[in-house]
Amino acid sequence: MSANPPGRAAWPELRFVEWRDSGATLQLWTQIVGKLRLALSPWLNHGWQVPLYVSARGLGSSAMHVGNDRMVEVEFDLVDHRLVIRSSDAAERGFALAPMSVAAFYGRFVAELAAIGVRVAINLRPNEVADPIPFPEDETHAAYEPAAVHALWRALVQADRVFRHFRSGFLGKASPVHLFWGAFDLAVTRFSGRPAPLHKGGIPGLPDAVTREAYSHEVSSAGFWPGGDAYPQAAFYSYAYPAPPGFDAAPVEPSGAVWSAEMGEWLLPYEAVRTAADPDAALMRFLQTTYRAAADLGRWDPALECALGMPGRPREV
Repeated sequence: MSANPPGRAAWPELRFVEWRDSGATLQLWTQIVGKLRLALSPWLNHGWQVPLYVSARGLGSSAMHVGNDRMVEVEFDLVDHRLVIRSSDAAERGFALAPMSVAAFYGRFVAELAAIGVRVAINLRPNEVADPIPFPEDETHAAYEPAAVHALWRALVQADRVFRHFRSGFLGKASPVHLFWGAFDLAVTRFSGRPAPLHKGGIPGLPDAVTREAYSHEVSSAGFWPGGDAYPQAAFYSYAYPAPPGFDAAPVEPSGAVWSAEMGEWLLPYEAVRTAADPDAALMRFLQTTYRAAADLGRWDPALECALGMPGRPREV
């Protein structure tokens, strides 16, 4: 890690009860933008064409092609609390992020896109949420507390930074660090290069064809999830697919990490990382030891691994 790792002050406190409703609304808003990516982007392995990314201001889509000669990108600015739409041939547009229903957000978003000549049909049914309501009909989810959302983004910034460093220690196929808007989790995934058994599917709100393509090859995946009703606290997670025998009893660090039989993954509460003497080091131990368990028990090729990357320093050949 860096010689001067950020202290606890860089890792904000997250109280699930304070941002629960805002988080539920924001997740659905991000699904609307994410489905624009889904509609405009050719399918990439493991659904990598659809996530959002942590940006310097919030969460962004990256640039998307519209037809043969136009591009558009969308960003949730969680500093000034605006939805920003940029295109290659029109002035920047957008609107303030404030308490409003999902239906209202959807209507404003579609209107802003139409104003710059972008008209794209998206799937209007949310994914991976309980009791989904079509976006144009959802007047239930309408909360937005700026301070709580900003704190969540700050936590994502810290997770993204450590995840990117962790990702640099692998020479094999690895995903970008990206936020999947279905379950609303920031993830980074390593691949052994070997095919995996056909996934049984059955994930609520996610078509089996998508699940099976996502898990077509062996993975060791880690991420950050801000919590939900079933697990009401933010946490880091790590799982393997397929999970090798003994993975649930592996020597995982730090001491706050626990195996969840219900979720089938290792969990480390965000609060345990935030309050650690060195949060960066605590999270990196979790990422490294859970990967080590998956790789050793699954007999991954050690040649896929390398030292963590350093800024401006090419790897020795």
